[in-house]
Parts: sequence; structure tokens; C-alpha cells
Amino acid sequence: MQIVRSSEELALARAALPPKVALVPTMGALHAGHMALIAEGKKRAASVVASVFVNPAQFGPGEDFGRYPRRNADDAQMLEAEGCDLMWAPLVEDIYPEGFATRVSVRGVSDRWEGEARPRHFDGVATVVAKLLLSVRPDLALFGEKDFQQLSMIRRMVADLNIPVEIVGVPTVREADGLAFSSRNAYLGTDERERAIALPRALATARELIRGGTNVSIALKQAKQSLVDAGFLRIDYFALVDAATLEPLDQPQGCMRLIAAAVIGTTRLIDNLAI
Repeated sequence: MQIVRSSEELALARAALPPKVALVPTMGALHAGHMALIAEGKKRAASVVASVFVNPAQFGPGEDFGRYPRRNADDAQMLEAEGCDLMWAPLVEDIYPEGFATRVSVRGVSDRWEGEARPRHFDGVATVVAKLLLSVRPDLALFGEKDFQQLSMIRRMVADLNIPVEIVGVPTVREADGLAFSSRNAYLGTDERERAIALPRALATARELIRGGTNVSIALKQAKQSLVDAGFLRIDYFALVDAATLEPLDQPQGCMRLIAAAVIGTTRLIDNLAI
């Protein structure tokens, strides 16, 4: 696996790759969920590029940019073992050079939920993903469904800007007890980790209640209470939404998602399930 750290090195390395390139954008601290993206990319393309960049533009004041785990050496070993062809690990000044003054903003699908809980977060995500796509020029790019609203926003951006890339969503990878793999799981203490499984369990229970005909508002209220009982300190949202528009639903219709974000200890976790 080749490792490059500047846009100039990337351009030369990209030119040498065989046709049909897949891109897996990451912020590093890689885990089994990221490896599933690499594996899916290898199935769909002749070569796979992974970017490793902790993007400062998507962190708000008081968020965890400074302590976000950075493990480039370990990440490189994992990517090479999984068969990744190229790792791009740029510096901040390479992505955002002096004088950088452009922001990509996607309205509509990004307005609610994470958009309300983390103002300007999605502007930072959209801007860096647009730069990654334009720099690597992949045929397809793969994103995990755990960040379902992010995936929806990126699909909207690519369609609106006519960026010639296929966006592929890959199902959430979970640990044995059901907790979704996340780089932020490393923040959880032992007791918090045990209690964190209340989140996927609440989603699964709410899904079965709604499938069984329970009123949506009752199912959501019970789910939120189960998180409070498990020791979650804050629930940013727990909602049933239309899978295409992410607008809230008060009764089942069409393709839906249960989406949730909640804080346990100092760690904010997000998750979702399809209905």
C-alpha cells in the first residue's frame, strides 16, 4: 500500500491507479466498520483509496476535535492488511490552505436532527467530502449507514453539484452485543460501555413495537425512557423519519428509519435502524 500526504503526491499516485477507483473517506481511528467499507470497495472497484483526515471544519466549539483519536500508524497497518491500495493522510493546511474561503452548504435534508444538535457540522462535512471527491476523482465512494443523515446529505450534494461519482451506503457493522462500531466508543469507560447497549436495544424495541401496531409516539416515549433508565444524560433526538426526506413521521408509511443521538458520560453516540 502506498501512503501519500500531499495533494501533489496524491495526483501522481492517482494517475497510476488502474481504472475504476473506490474512495473510502475516514477520520482515522479505524475499526471493523471502516474495514467493511474497504472490503465492499474491493468488490466493486479495481483499486481502493482511503483518506485519513480529522476534519476541523466539522467540529463545533467545545466538541472533541482535540482529543479525537489519531492512530495513523495503526490505521495504515489495518488498511494494508485489508488490501487497500492507497492511503491519503493530508495535513490540515493541504485541505484548507491559507486564504481558503469556500463552504459547501446542503439545505433540507441536513436541517433537522444532527443539523440542529451540531450547528455548522454538516457544512464542514459537505465541504471536506466535496474536496476529497474532487481530489481523488473516484468512480464510487463508500459511506457507512450508521451516519445515515450524513449519507443522505452527501447523496444530495453529489446530485446537486453533478459530481460524477456513485455514492454507496454500507450497512452498519456492530459489535457482538449490538453496539455500532464507532471511533468514539474508545471514550467509553467500562461501566458506560455496558450501559451503552441500551441505545441499539431501544431502537430494536421501538422498531418491533411500531411494526406491531403500537402508536409511534408511545413507542418513542418508551424508547427515550429506557435510555434515561440506562443512565444516558441527554437525548438529542429519538425519532421515526421518512428514509428519503428525514422528515419526522407520526405514523408508519413507506420506507422509514428510526434515528437517535444520545450522550452517556461524556460520549455522544448516534445510531439508526431501517423499518
